[in-house]
Amino acid sequence: MYTNIHTEPLQESSALAEAEKKISFQRALMGLRERILTGGLAMGDRVSEVALARELGVSRTPVREAMSELVEQGLLERMPTGGCMVRSLTRADVVDGIELRGTIEGLACRLAAERGAPEAGIVACEGILGRIDAALGVSEQETDFERYMELNEQFHQCVAGLSGSGVVQKELERVGAMPMAGPSAFLQGQALFPHTLRSLVVAQDHHRSILDAIRRREGARAAALAVEHARLALRNLDFFLGEGARHARRIPGISLVAGTTVQENDL
Repeated sequence: MYTNIHTEPLQESSALAEAEKKISFQRALMGLRERILTGGLAMGDRVSEVALARELGVSRTPVREAMSELVEQGLLERMPTGGCMVRSLTRADVVDGIELRGTIEGLACRLAAERGAPEAGIVACEGILGRIDAALGVSEQETDFERYMELNEQFHQCVAGLSGSGVVQKELERVGAMPMAGPSAFLQGQALFPHTLRSLVVAQDHHRSILDAIRRREGARAAALAVEHARLALRNLDFFLGEGARHARRIPGISLVAGTTVQENDL
């Protein structure tokens, strides 16, 4: 039987090239997204493919692909003359993103309850809740915010996984990437204020109630609780757009909301 001795090296070369393309795309995507969310690029700024490619050490192709992805995420918008600029958001845009996440998370929870989530998955979610309790501590001074943020993301992903729906999970990933729509979008700013710290305890109570509804196979209750849980973010949004505005710089992406004044000294 004839064997092409060159096939294996060619396949390895192709796989390596594909991996390098993915790395370059991720570097461009994360680099551009960070510049937008941290204010390095302000609303209305045009994104220069050439300059960004040079800064990030990649070619223009992954930069162009990253720009297309961020258009989908709602951070950029296409210009009539070509290219993209940083999008200006309204409060209603952010509210709609939060509500959309709550609706889809509600669907995930309802499916998990009605289809019967595996006990092992529920136990895994309970384990995360136990670690969240430890991160919260017994007092506000003991709260480990970085750990809480990490575990909060894990819990939301774990619950979404209970739905058994890859379609729903993928949609949640897409919505979670929208400006300030993710479950941990406002947590960085909450570390500063006792009254927002207390909201974490409320959120944890929501977590337990959602999981209880799923275990009891109460689909409508699980969905309603998930929607209400997502709406906690609306209170934080209004706080950082209002009386907490001087600390808003800690919230990635909030400077994109039209009319927001972000002060350099937020301490």
